[in-house]
Amino acid sequence: MTLLFTLGAARSVAAPAAAFDDARRWSRYVGIIANDTAAVDAFTRRHAVENDFELRDWDKWGTMEAILGATDTPRHVLVGTKRQDRRLAGTVGWEYRTAREAAEKAGWELGDSSRSDSDPGGSIPRGSTADDPDTGDDAQSTRRFRRVLADRWFWPF
Repeated sequence: MTLLFTLGAARSVAAPAAAFDDARRWSRYVGIIANDTAAVDAFTRRHAVENDFELRDWDKWGTMEAILGATDTPRHVLVGTKRQDRRLAGTVGWEYRTAREAAEKAGWELGDSSRSDSDPGGSIPRGSTADDPDTGDDAQSTRRFRRVLADRWFWPF
């Protein structure tokens, strides 16, 4: 299995390093994605989590499509926290599990995900863009759409 966490889902796990070590027992590949690659890098360094996927300056959509094409596992599962994550997983052909579902099935404890890696004191309000780099899905989709079609002769912009 290929198991991929959104950054929000990885942040929601109380002991990320232990959860990732556990997941490696039954998954061939385990990783974290977000539209903000610097935030993923900071999270993996802070929690000593190894990400099996090299992130580029793509959005989550492009990254998941690339991972799907590059891995030969029979299952590809995205663990997320938002409705947009579920929609993304379905669109690119991945199974979807909420962080709560994954934690219950695997026996992981969920922790306080209201604190951001960029704000160790937790003073940024929950739901703000600084706390969650995956916001702005409409803007992200528009940028991705423009990138995909920019080379096409019929694209008007």
